[in-house]
Amino acid sequence: MLPGAPPAPSPSPWQPRQPHRPPRTFFIGRRWFLRALGGIYLLAFASLLPQLDGLLGAHGLFPAARQLRLLAIHAGADAMLAVPSLLWLRPDTAFLHTLCVAGLSCSVLLLLGGAPRFSALACWLLYLSIASVGGEFFSYQWDGLLLETGLMAVFLAPRGLLPSTPGPPPSSWAFIWIGRLILAKLLLGSALVKLVGGDMAWPGLTALQFHFETQPLPTPLAWYAHQLPENLLAIATGMLLGMELLAVLFILGPKRLPALAAAVLIPWFVLISLTGNHAFLNVLAIALCLLLVDDATWQRLRRRRAKADLIPPRFLVAPRWRVLPHGMALALFSILSILSALADWVPAKWLSGPPEALLHGVAPLRSFNSYGMFAHMTRSRREILIEGTLDGHEWHPYEFRWKPGDIHRGPGFVAPYQPRLDWQLWFAALPGSEPPAWFDTLLERLLENDPSVLRLLDENPFALWPPKQVRATLFEYHFTSREERERTGHWWWRTRVETYAPARKLPADRRTPGLPRGTLRT
Repeated sequence: MLPGAPPAPSPSPWQPRQPHRPPRTFFIGRRWFLRALGGIYLLAFASLLPQLDGLLGAHGLFPAARQLRLLAIHAGADAMLAVPSLLWLRPDTAFLHTLCVAGLSCSVLLLLGGAPRFSALACWLLYLSIASVGGEFFSYQWDGLLLETGLMAVFLAPRGLLPSTPGPPPSSWAFIWIGRLILAKLLLGSALVKLVGGDMAWPGLTALQFHFETQPLPTPLAWYAHQLPENLLAIATGMLLGMELLAVLFILGPKRLPALAAAVLIPWFVLISLTGNHAFLNVLAIALCLLLVDDATWQRLRRRRAKADLIPPRFLVAPRWRVLPHGMALALFSILSILSALADWVPAKWLSGPPEALLHGVAPLRSFNSYGMFAHMTRSRREILIEGTLDGHEWHPYEFRWKPGDIHRGPGFVAPYQPRLDWQLWFAALPGSEPPAWFDTLLERLLENDPSVLRLLDENPFALWPPKQVRATLFEYHFTSREERERTGHWWWRTRVETYAPARKLPADRRTPGLPRGTLRT
């Protein structure tokens, strides 16, 4: 100020205040999340389509029509409530394929951004219709995570029909927090089952010494990770536990903390995918991370004006008549999501009464779940080797595409595709496990040379003439060391454990005379 200049006038309390900072919006993150979810649905349905006949078809290992028929006999009028599925309209293999193809179509629509709320609802309903009748073949945590995330996306998605429609107003932004809650449940549940599940391999930081070798479907990089020094594996175990615990605080934190969590978690999930085939679990977790970033952060990252700044003001103000239903849906969704997470960690008496009845009522929807991966580490890897013979002396193995078999063949990358029979055979081989009911059906279908089941395998050693007998043997597998790999070229070495299923053949009344059984179908 120059000498003698009059003092600057003090601001008057009657002057208008500076406008408030515009509310945080999530148009960009929501758009990319919904398109990523459409891509994941597309992968999930495309993964199911070639496996439907062998798993749930009329000649499959777990026929959907038979399950619905038995349920209708035992449950009566409550059967449809116990298993919500469109297959009740027509429980046959053709309609099963129709549902899967419809799911593919709606997935593409969601991926392209067309009619997002309708396509999200259709994808959720179609996937639920198939998963509900799939039994243990659809009991994986990523199936539940996809259904829970998909149901949340129905409320988050815009109501418009065209991709350019900006709505709905921010009354739906509350479901951004539901998406964050689901991601937090996934990480926190995985950390808790490791720390308090009773297996000392995780608190003792030795779990990764077994994990890469014994996980259901390792990748080629898992062999190299298994060769790392024990000290490095112990450090990696501690980092994994710390990441899962600390990330929850950032995900549910204020301001820029969620975006920082996304920047750390996305590369972390990519790294996990490189060492293990976990279907579409990691891809879905990455999609949920997109909900952690608001439009202002996207603006800084892209160094351009955020698209949300160009949206007409009417889309940034929620009419009161829309706030109330969104608020009620948000409250109900939040309660169910939190109760489902607490069900595994609090005494049952704390959730008795209305909470228990509420969880029981929504259980058939399979959309409110708790999560926790690898609570107990398996110290050794067991595999079931299935063989067939024409003469009772020379036995030939059935090879699967992805699970370990031939010791010369190394692991492969298969995720986000999930070979569900390969996965179930890993569970069937766990120590203390009894052969599941569908395993006898599998052996019968191999004796029949059934093409629908044989398509789930890599190759059929009896393509021209079906085997007279089949058997199953349990082997223990281990990764070879670097020296063994260089000397022999083997990825695995194995030792015989015991007989899993003795040799058997078809009853005489089920054998087809004349031409070889299945010759015309292979």
